[in-house]
Order: sequence, then structure tokens, then C-alpha cells
Amino acid sequence: MCDKLHSVRSVADILDVSRRSVYRYIEAGELSVVDMRTGVERSRVRILGRDVEALIKRRAAISKTARSAL
Repeated sequence: MCDKLHSVRSVADILDVSRRSVYRYIEAGELSVVDMRTGVERSRVRILGRDVEALIKRRAAISKTARSAL
């Protein structure tokens, strides 16, 4: 199975948030990353498309639950 890998910038565009927000999702464990480091240079991370879709679905479900509580 091949899943598209997205850069942090790409995920930020998809979610319409800042890159910092994407890193917060990563730090919180809501998005996992694939480290594409090729040596001693800085880390180059990618995020699986299915993880982005799962985050969107979870956030939509939370939003729907919050609205129904009103």
C-alpha cells in the first residue's frame, strides 16, 4: 500500500493552519511523522495523508459533539 507523504507546509495548507500548529499536532501525538533524514542534516519529516484525513475526521466529530451539546 502506498500512501502520499505530505510536508509540514502542505499539511498546514490542507488544514488552513500555521506550520507551528502542525508541529503542535505532532507534539500532541495527533499526527505521526516519517523522518526522511538523509544524514547529519536537519530532520526532514513527512506526514502520511491518511493521518491527515484521520485528524480531520476526529476534529469534525469533536466539533459535531460540541455543537450538539449546545
